[in-house]
Amino acid sequence: MKIIGKSIGKIDGMAIATGKPVYTDDLASKDALVVKILRSPYAYAKIKNIDTKRALLVDGVECVLTYKDVPDTRFTLAGQSYPEPSPYDRLILEDTVRYVGDEVAIVAAKDEKTAVKAMNMIKVEYEVLEPVLDFEKATETNILVHDEERHCNFDIGMIREKNIVSTHNYTKGDVEKTLNECDVVIEETYYTQSQLHSMMETYRSYNYLDHMGRLVVVSSTQIPFHVRRHLSRALNIPSSKIRVIKPRIGGGFGGKQTACVEIFSAIVTLKTGKPAKILYDRKETQNCSTSRHAMKLNVKIGATKDGIIKVIDIDALSDTGAYGEHASTTFGLVGEKTMPMYNKLEASRFKGHVVYTNKMPAGAFRGYGATQGCFAVESTINKLAKEINMDPTELRLKNIVNEGEISFAYDKTLNSVDLKECIEKGKNLIKWNEKYPSKDLGNGKVRSVGMALTMQGSGIAGIDTASAEIRLNDDGNYTLLVGSTDMGTGSDTILSQMACEILETTMDKITVIAADTDVVPYDPGSYASSTTYVTGMAVVKAANELRNKIMSLGATRLGVDKEDVEFDGEKVFTENKSILVFDIAVDCTVGPEKNQLVGCASHGSPVSPPPFIAGFVETEIDKETGKVDVIDYVAVVDCGTVINKNLAKVQVEGGIVQGIGLGLFEEIRYTDKGKMDTNTFMQYKIPARCDVGNIIVDFVETHEPTGPFGAKSVGEVVVNTPAPAIQDAIYNGVGVRINDLPMTPEKIFMTMNK
Repeated sequence: MKIIGKSIGKIDGMAIATGKPVYTDDLASKDALVVKILRSPYAYAKIKNIDTKRALLVDGVECVLTYKDVPDTRFTLAGQSYPEPSPYDRLILEDTVRYVGDEVAIVAAKDEKTAVKAMNMIKVEYEVLEPVLDFEKATETNILVHDEERHCNFDIGMIREKNIVSTHNYTKGDVEKTLNECDVVIEETYYTQSQLHSMMETYRSYNYLDHMGRLVVVSSTQIPFHVRRHLSRALNIPSSKIRVIKPRIGGGFGGKQTACVEIFSAIVTLKTGKPAKILYDRKETQNCSTSRHAMKLNVKIGATKDGIIKVIDIDALSDTGAYGEHASTTFGLVGEKTMPMYNKLEASRFKGHVVYTNKMPAGAFRGYGATQGCFAVESTINKLAKEINMDPTELRLKNIVNEGEISFAYDKTLNSVDLKECIEKGKNLIKWNEKYPSKDLGNGKVRSVGMALTMQGSGIAGIDTASAEIRLNDDGNYTLLVGSTDMGTGSDTILSQMACEILETTMDKITVIAADTDVVPYDPGSYASSTTYVTGMAVVKAANELRNKIMSLGATRLGVDKEDVEFDGEKVFTENKSILVFDIAVDCTVGPEKNQLVGCASHGSPVSPPPFIAGFVETEIDKETGKVDVIDYVAVVDCGTVINKNLAKVQVEGGIVQGIGLGLFEEIRYTDKGKMDTNTFMQYKIPARCDVGNIIVDFVETHEPTGPFGAKSVGEVVVNTPAPAIQDAIYNGVGVRINDLPMTPEKIFMTMNK
């Protein structure tokens, strides 16, 4: 292959690096109204009265909207294909507020200073209610976060009267009988915390009415087509009257799979007829959007004394906060993306509930439930290894799923997997046999190693379908139109490489038009690790269709059968005659053919082939303080064929940093009144460069027959292994297990010195 597998630089890299105006706020008109949100100071309250008279008198205020001024159709903000599995439990504004930061009123003014001044003049009388803040007690209280029925498109096991949003109960085999037959049973309980996305570009949206009176929305979003649908439902206008444009995005990580801001500025434009924009500041981004779901997970693993894992049993509880975006789907992946890795099982079970609380809503976050499940299951397997005195790498090699097998849990067919090579290569890179389990440095510090495995998915099997279109233009160049959204990951570059490989052309001849709902074909958006695998396959199909059309027309012009011609990207030819692609292009656009050649295709997969990672860490622990420093982190990745090694490597590195943050640093704290205490980067610690050590990434290439050129995904799987690997390294170094994330020096020190 000429283009696939090459480390080609991002096609937009120079524009971003040199600060070209490519982001949402860069594109907003200077006269756009500034939108600000008045937010609830209480975790749970009823609005008894709201007085906006003084605010409306402020010079430069255009409008002030309360729950009395907006439509009352309930919706979900989750970026999921229709019919969404998330409950319709939101209104634009409501007379009930359910967390500190919930929306009370919308203010639009000529500038931010005026909007803030007016916002501070709104007088609200609240009836303060007792909130539900402890998710472990949410099902036992008489307090209901939602006191009326909420519509669900599917039966997700909602029991609203107990604050339960969703219920899961998956069982295969006889769990209790198998546990009783096991020589060793390990049971542990884990707590994974909420985590903030912490992307560089905060949530923002800008909109205006075009010359036809249609609403145009420019948004930093991962889901332009889903945003259009949400706006249509929430604002009670046809989706044909809405156009959503996605420019560059300064990071998303799943946060921008929820339509946090677009509705607020859109309704201002509809009410006033004027352009409007909303830009969340850092506090709003941290406190008034979504986070990773906090979870409690109880795990039982039963095995034989020689290390054959016979049963995995997970009982979990998830905190979705005030609203139920992604509640059931995130929770389901706790079991589905962990247990299939181990294929000597005779029984498996995953059950539990997702509950409402009066805290900031949770939503999609890179890893999407697999992260929480991976920490719990892999940590328990590491403890099992110690219990039976077996090297944790050897324990896993005895139990991992192999290529061609159907996993016992969830019956997944694995067409591409080489976990054995991932483990072996990772062991060599970290020098496992020399360092395991630990080495005392004699200065109060100890070096130790730990490891974990993980899997994820590639797109959503049987649901999301992406489309692509590629045109041969009059100048012999190509335009590729896709609805997927490049979040800085380089997906536009990856998709261009695929088109170039099929059309045997160079990257400079491909122009990518992406994520404008008026222009490009439908795509669900960039989430669920779907772009390379699902949209990529649509691009491959579309490029092949166009290639065949070029060859067919070329054969006709040469007076031969299509089977007798060849194509090299520049020309269609036989042994003794040829026609240039440029001449074919001219003929089809301004010449006698007058039928522009276009390749169009859609793709949705009935399967979601998992990528895999073996993660290894070396840590240095200060026994006097409990401080943990990451020295080396090794990740060996099986993502099928690697389309662009440099871009894949950067994805892996970024995910590992987020995983280290989850494991060691990041913690959302609330006061006893439900106010977030960590809503700036002064209080909420994310890893800096000095905190992540030396990150080493390598690949084990397999071939996934259902993926483009054999590729699988790499976007989400990368965040999962650091927390359990670091947890085991801490145990190997100082003999304590921290089951409650993050593993801070205080927790380690206090546990060591109990």
